[in-house]
Parts: sequence; C-alpha cells; structure tokens
Amino acid sequence: MSDREAQSLGRILALVLRHAPEKFGVDMDINGWVNTRELSDSISNQRRHYHWLRGWHFEAIANSDEKGRYQVEGEMIRATYGHSIELELDLPTDDIPEALYWPCEPNQVATILEFGITAGDRQHVHLSKTINKAMEAGHVRIDRPAIIEVDTTRAIADGNTIFRAGKSVFLATDMPSDYLYQVEEDDPVIVEIIAKWEAEEEEE
Repeated sequence: MSDREAQSLGRILALVLRHAPEKFGVDMDINGWVNTRELSDSISNQRRHYHWLRGWHFEAIANSDEKGRYQVEGEMIRATYGHSIELELDLPTDDIPEALYWPCEPNQVATILEFGITAGDRQHVHLSKTINKAMEAGHVRIDRPAIIEVDTTRAIADGNTIFRAGKSVFLATDMPSDYLYQVEEDDPVIVEIIAKWEAEEEEE
C-alpha cells in the first residue's frame, strides 16, 4: 500500500467511521464499531481500484496513526473521536490529566469564560493534552488561536465526565465556565509556537 493509497483510505475511514457509514452500506453499532471485512468488501466493490483491499489494511492504518484516531479490536474498527453522528462511545475515563486545553478565536474568549464550551456541530468537545497540541488543532482554522485551560480535577470532582479518546485527545459533552481559564498570550509555549509560525510564514 503506497502513501497515496493510505492517505486516500484514511479519508474514506474518516467519512465512514465519523460521519456517514451509509455511504458505503456498512453496519455500525451504537458504540461506533464497524466490521473491517465488511468495510473492505464494500469499499472494493464501490472503488474498483481498491480490489486488493483487505481488513488488515485498516489495522495498519490505525496502528500507524500518530493521533490515535482509530481503534481496532479483532475484526472491528472505530474512530475514537471527531463524530458528527450520535453514538454511545464506551471510552475510558481514567488517567485524565489535571488540565486540558481548548483553542478558540481570540474574540470568543470572554464569551466562553462566561458561558462555557459547547460541542457545536460535533457530538463532543475535543480537548487537547498540551498547550502545544491545542495550538496545532486550533491553527487548522484559526490564524492565532487563544487557548482555554480546563481544570479537569475540579470538573470531574463535580460530576463532569471526560473520556480518553486518541493519544492526546479527550472528549466531554460540554464544559461549564466554572472550570475554564485563559492561558495568557505571553505563556512561553504560546510565544514559542507563534514565533515558529511567523518564521515559517516568512519563508513561504
């Protein structure tokens, strides 16, 4: 399997496992699991150039994914986060860091600190393990994201559930404002990352 084929299959996996399993006619259970053999047969039937595809190819993609976006158990696979379809994800809730981080537009900070974080068009709020990871996630759609810190210790103690999803991604249905703080713009990690971005932009 070439890198180009792996990237293409990764996009198909994201579509099927996060958003639209019906696109390839596969059955998904309430926890988001899909049979890899059924999925490979369906894809190869619809996309003839994937006639060679087998279930174990998905395991290879999942195991090589640095963000831990997919989980494989036997012949079953699922996405661990990023869903727009309603599921009951039975993800672990132990080993949650004392603080997690969430990126947003700088002009949204005051509103978020007053009203909290909601999932929007996703099923869950996606929280990052580090400021660095939150900056990377936010930079996909925001030029210079602001970072909100979540006091997970107090949030969990007060009955809020946080799930471990990918290797550095954590999920919550929402996060009330009581546990939110802004990471200052002069935080050394933020300053270093922005300096790196600016240097890269000058080189382009």
